Amino acid sequence: MPIGIITNVCAIFFGGIVGALTGQRMSQRLKDGLNMSFGICSMCMGIYAIAPLKNLAAVIFAVIIGTGIGLLCHLGTAINHGTAAMQRFISRFVKTPVTFEKQAFERTMVTVIVLFCASGTGIYGTLTEGMNGDATILISKSILDFFAAVIFGANLGLVVSLIAVPQLIILTGLFLMAHLVFPLTTPDMILDFKAVGGILMMASGFRIIEVKMFPTADMIPMMVVVMPISWLWMNFVLPLL
Repeated sequence: MPIGIITNVCAIFFGGIVGALTGQRMSQRLKDGLNMSFGICSMCMGIYAIAPLKNLAAVIFAVIIGTGIGLLCHLGTAINHGTAAMQRFISRFVKTPVTFEKQAFERTMVTVIVLFCASGTGIYGTLTEGMNGDATILISKSILDFFAAVIFGANLGLVVSLIAVPQLIILTGLFLMAHLVFPLTTPDMILDFKAVGGILMMASGFRIIEVKMFPTADMIPMMVVVMPISWLWMNFVLPLL
């Protein structure tokens, strides 16, 4: 059972509802303060995941090569186009809040969809649960996502709750794919994979608090290349050192 995925989807669904119903009572100071705490929590989760890595050089290679692939393929742009189409579809079912101009609403919605459906933490947590059944990352993310959905729901309305549907589809697909990958891995490869996921969570934290806007969508391929690079490092490079 994908406990982490179910928890994360429910957190966004109910968080969006709570935010839409109580948003009028929230001050901007409260919203900004909670957003800062989301960022530092994401970075703490990243540090926790990075600490037990086994092959630092392989992880560094994966980050550089994976990010390079994402930038060359314009992955971030493709994800933004996809989420914009998703936003237009979702908006058919819920009206735009009158306090928002259409363009501002669409930009914010695209950001929210990327955050909930294509974030580094979500992808990393889903793959981790699919490979070894550890739902810790997704459950921790669910706590953050619930309050984030409350904040976004307060601004955007009930449309935020509907993002739980595409999120369920995307994360379930990643979960099933992870089952195929796990038999090909070793414990050290898993630790290096977690370290790269931690780096992605660190980058996401910096984006949330708007210190540095790392291209997190373009960095996603590093989670694909890290395991092959870790395997090559351990089997061909380390024996020569």
